[in-house]
Amino acid sequence: MARQKIDGNFTTQYALLRDYCKELVRANRGTSVEIEVEKEFNPSSLTRQFKRVYICLAPLREGFKACGRDLLGLDGCFMKGPFPGQILTAVGVDSNNCIYPVAYALVEAKTTSWTWFLEYLRRDLDLYANSNFTFISDRQKCIIPALKKTYPSAEHRFCLRHIHENMKSTWRGHVFKDLLWKCATATTIPQFEKAMTEVRVQDQALHDWLRDIHPKHWSKAYFSGRSTSDVLLNNLCEVFNKQLVGGRDKPIITCLEFIREYLMKRIVLVRKSISKCDGPLTPKATTLFEGIKKDTLLYKVIWNGMNKYQVSGPSQDQCVVDVDKKTCSCGMWELIAMPCKHAVTVNYNMAQNGMDVDIPEAWISKVYLLDTWKKVYDHNIDPINGVQMWTPS
Repeated sequence: MARQKIDGNFTTQYALLRDYCKELVRANRGTSVEIEVEKEFNPSSLTRQFKRVYICLAPLREGFKACGRDLLGLDGCFMKGPFPGQILTAVGVDSNNCIYPVAYALVEAKTTSWTWFLEYLRRDLDLYANSNFTFISDRQKCIIPALKKTYPSAEHRFCLRHIHENMKSTWRGHVFKDLLWKCATATTIPQFEKAMTEVRVQDQALHDWLRDIHPKHWSKAYFSGRSTSDVLLNNLCEVFNKQLVGGRDKPIITCLEFIREYLMKRIVLVRKSISKCDGPLTPKATTLFEGIKKDTLLYKVIWNGMNKYQVSGPSQDQCVVDVDKKTCSCGMWELIAMPCKHAVTVNYNMAQNGMDVDIPEAWISKVYLLDTWKKVYDHNIDPINGVQMWTPS
């Protein structure tokens, strides 16, 4: 009885769901809310049986668009109350390489709702069937066909941790794990093939098993640079889902409010962090780039007299940098939209020889800029009134 007083009644909250959604849209104009009920019902009945609800808060949608990183992690977690169900989530990456939730839905437990969820997400993000977007998931069987149907041109990455978990049923130990990661982190096709050769030498069966999973789903060598991110793990959704544990055993409206309140508070906390920052890049981007700069000390440069440079260093590492196209044959510059150690070495060489060149930070994509980070979190989620002030449907 005490919990019901605090959290609300599981059954009666379904009758209030439409009123809650109306209040949500009133407080945050532009918010997208979709409720679906079961199609089979008694025509004479005044009630409908709830099936699923989708929510994309307008402030989160606009913040995601302001960042410009076309990457979303997809995942689901189960409800723990008396009524079975799942929370589906779509989580992006902000300018500081942290999570940025975009949309969520509460659907049936044995869900076939991913196509439904992705179609509404496509509408809210102004995407098309042929959009070159990037998704990462845990290789769930229901997500793969849903993505193929909704986004046939999308890049779909498989979480490497999930691949490793499947692999451990037969191939255990650090040797096999290290070989898998060596293949996944290779940034060029020759590096990937060399790593796969090492796998074959170690275990032919593992090599054949990995070949059955197309490397475009799990190796950096085959990733496009569209998403300006080289993530291999679906930590985005896992981090977000961990924050939702406290709401998964609550009635439906209390659960949805738990999610919204967390998102509202998170924006405030990130803004506080932003106010303490100073510099052209976000804190994590700065740390990453400082590490890249340190790696340039042992490299030397040869210029071809035009726009290309040969950069060589330890362990026979030799690559070609094209400063006009902003590419490097190592693949990292195109993959994360941040100059690699070869490109930074070229930048330093150009400056030392009196050429007209800006600082290395000027070659970094705007998604990592502190100003972009501010724009992402410049959209606040407004609070809503309680049930006593909702307009009844």
